[in-house]
Amino acid sequence: NKIHRLGVIMNIKEQIQDHISDNNVVLFMKGNKASPQCGFSNMVSRMLTMLEVEYKDVNVLESEEIRQGIKDFSGWPTIPQLYVKGEFVGGCDIVRDMYQDGSLFEMLDEKGVEYTKNG
Repeated sequence: NKIHRLGVIMNIKEQIQDHISDNNVVLFMKGNKASPQCGFSNMVSRMLTMLEVEYKDVNVLESEEIRQGIKDFSGWPTIPQLYVKGEFVGGCDIVRDMYQDGSLFEMLDEKGVEYTKNG
């Protein structure tokens, strides 16, 4: 039933938007921050944890609709996906590069997100 399917799609978009709107930092990942289920999700989660950034983790493995829905929502083909203050930042490679060149700290500062810069 196409109408029902469309309703599901809209509902998933709304769920994703709610996660992004209701939290300063959201990581759509495989697994959760306590137990990441892939190396890329683990890397981004660990960077956020090292910086003591409070973030919402959304496990895309719990729902195929969210797993595909976040890719459609952002236009980005891979997981994890990081959002800060409603803005899509990127996936693992982008976040890692931003961490290494310092632009991640600049973005967190600009957006008013609290973190601890260790080391």
